[in-house]
Amino acid sequence: MLIALAGQQNAGKSTIFNMLTGATQYVANYPGVTVEKKSGRYKDGEIRVEVVDLPGTYSLTSFSLEERVARDFLLQDKPDCIVNVLDASNLSRSLMFTIQALELGQPMVLGLNMMDVATAHGMHIDVEKLSRTLEVPVIPLVGRKNKGRTELVEAIRHCSTTPQSRSRSPLLYGDLEKYIESIEATIREASRLEASYPIRWVAIKLLEGDQRVVEMIRTEHPDGEAILDMVQAHATEFEKYHALTTSDHILTYRHAKAQEIARASIQQPSTGKASLSERIDRVVLNRILAPVFLVLTVYCIYQISIVQGYELTKYTWPYLATFRSLVADILPIPGLVEDGILRSLVLWCVDSANTLLNYVPIFFILFALIALLEDSGYMARIAFVLDRIFQRFGLHGQSTLPYILGGVFAGGCAVPGIMATKGIPDDRARMATILTVPYMNCLAKVPLYTLLVNIFFAGQKSYALFFISTITIIMALIIAWVLTNTVLKSKEQAPFVMEMPTYHLPTLRGVTTRTFQRTWEYLQKVGTIVLAVSVCVFALLQFPNLSDDVMQKYEKKMHGALAVFQSTIKNTQYASSLDNTHQVLSMMDYASRFNAARLNSGGDIQGVMQRFEEENPVFFSFLKPGKKDKESRIVGKAASLLLVKRKEVQRQIKDERIQNSFFGKVGRALEPITKFAGFDWKINIALISSFAARESSVATLGVLFEQGANEGATLEERMGTQSEASGMTPLHALALILFFALYPPCFAATIMVKVQTGSYKWMLFAIAFPCAVGLSVASAVFSLGNFFHVSGFTMMQIFYGVALSLALFIGFFPQLLKNISGTNSQGPRQNNDSSTLITQS
Repeated sequence: MLIALAGQQNAGKSTIFNMLTGATQYVANYPGVTVEKKSGRYKDGEIRVEVVDLPGTYSLTSFSLEERVARDFLLQDKPDCIVNVLDASNLSRSLMFTIQALELGQPMVLGLNMMDVATAHGMHIDVEKLSRTLEVPVIPLVGRKNKGRTELVEAIRHCSTTPQSRSRSPLLYGDLEKYIESIEATIREASRLEASYPIRWVAIKLLEGDQRVVEMIRTEHPDGEAILDMVQAHATEFEKYHALTTSDHILTYRHAKAQEIARASIQQPSTGKASLSERIDRVVLNRILAPVFLVLTVYCIYQISIVQGYELTKYTWPYLATFRSLVADILPIPGLVEDGILRSLVLWCVDSANTLLNYVPIFFILFALIALLEDSGYMARIAFVLDRIFQRFGLHGQSTLPYILGGVFAGGCAVPGIMATKGIPDDRARMATILTVPYMNCLAKVPLYTLLVNIFFAGQKSYALFFISTITIIMALIIAWVLTNTVLKSKEQAPFVMEMPTYHLPTLRGVTTRTFQRTWEYLQKVGTIVLAVSVCVFALLQFPNLSDDVMQKYEKKMHGALAVFQSTIKNTQYASSLDNTHQVLSMMDYASRFNAARLNSGGDIQGVMQRFEEENPVFFSFLKPGKKDKESRIVGKAASLLLVKRKEVQRQIKDERIQNSFFGKVGRALEPITKFAGFDWKINIALISSFAARESSVATLGVLFEQGANEGATLEERMGTQSEASGMTPLHALALILFFALYPPCFAATIMVKVQTGSYKWMLFAIAFPCAVGLSVASAVFSLGNFFHVSGFTMMQIFYGVALSLALFIGFFPQLLKNISGTNSQGPRQNNDSSTLITQS
């Protein structure tokens, strides 16, 4: 059996879905679209029931992608039963969807959810009377407490096995009925559409002006154009005598019918008191207090998920490091000069995967907190508070969540941020959000920002961090306005409907289920991509390899160091254990693993010491820390010098290989373009490598700026010293910060753009456009600063003032800018004849 869960948003569909299916569920996308498809199964005796949770929609029109997906599924997949979930505490609103669903003429059961909330509000719903009026079974439910499941399962079985009569009394539309009947008769005369679509429903949709149905009649009916001409004539005639469009007349009748059914089915004594939700909203939506609560909420999210979640990584990282050690033990031991391709590639991939997995505790907490906000009802309030601001830039109140996940101030990730855009019904605003979420300060950008601020803006650290935290959202709003008035101008828009659901206590089951689902989806969609990209980046940094002559030069250095080592220890008791290269390599591998195990011991130093002593007592005796005999000290010191020499040679090899690699050649080839932003080939390579993962920028710089055997110098110290020698100034650093802030999303986020848009064209645009914008801004700032001899810090202040002024001008005078630019497109809230609707349950 195939069952569809349908209904309006915030009616508790997801709760009913979880109640029916439990853990037997999975998430995918509907074919060809980006809307999430949640499916699950349960057993009813010998019957296997598949339940599909359709996107929550307020109607079955074709304004938004979610509405089209839900409607197409009901019409094309023809489920055995539609379970229409209603909010019992707001019955009249929910019935608007029910009336439209009934017009499809398919078997249906009404799940009257949140009965406990309705009772708490003093409402008594006559379920039997409601069932007789609508001529469908009605089942009272309290989804979060698992009440009503047995009755619902039984009603579904009866509904699907005992076909309901399609002669239900339809909703009559008064003076419009004669036109509906005329259109029905004409469609039936020469058409086979009746086998696929309810003809009365088609006639009503034509009078509503539903463009999808209009196109369907035009292409699938032999007399399509004639029928459309007749519909237009009927609509014109009706409007002439009623001073009302046919679509408004239909909407009015549905609304009146929903109100009539609700009044007849509900007994509610008038107390004159405001509901609990209304009393809470008087505070959290207060004109003055609302921004305060919003900022506190965002602050708490960051403190709990980013700050405390990062603390958890201190406990998870030792396990990831142990896993790396286990993999390293299986691989061939490293050579005297190089590790070998197999070992290097596998460890590179493991390190890349560990980088991703290390952030899982942060994302898990973040997803749980977002689920709490959604289930409690406050997420809708956040959208309400910010919508008036966002809409002036072509965005949407529901763009808030993607921006929060992306890292409004610092510490998010673009991947879940882009994933969260699924819920935005307005296609233009959704695309603008997808393309601007990567400008947020994801957690992986923070290391480079910290590095540059510590080197070049140490005296103005607080202001520099404030600049970085806020300039990204300012630039994102400006760029969103530009996109929605240019390349996204023709994108389809939807009427904006915002609902203020009643506040609810989130359920543990609902929150944990969605948290695990989102975390697993994140790992599935990103983990495989990161591994694939790691191989590509590894190849681009390694090949073409160094020539044999160059490698022989480095091998000669290492063999010289090896000879010195063996000469130093030849008169000790350990000489026989280290008299050939293979034994020395084993010792060096042992020393590296020993040092790594001590660093990741998690406090269990004694356990590590005991394990390595048992593994090789000879090596342990001169490599262990602490008090040793004279010969052990001599050999231990010689071994340390040999290890340092090998690291020095390996760094030199890496540096030369990178310069001559494909990446290195590209970095040098880009210098004629990037020199206007102050970037040399090393910076270019770091930026290119960061396309795979933002963390790679600092990691690459760490390789590029390593010199000699100065093991004690930090990357800040090495970069600072070399920057002074090369003439790198705070102005260079500012240009790099701005470019990095406006840089294209990382590869994983770029793939997510493809997943969410379903288009390679937009994926490539998401790479090319930020490159052009970022390089233009960085070049302008650097070139102007150089020309006028302005310091980096002063230029930072000037740029911030200009960007903030432009954003405020767009926000306060959006129509003036449209007139100046010659843009005639209407904003997202003015599409067709629709207006913003805010409902309070």
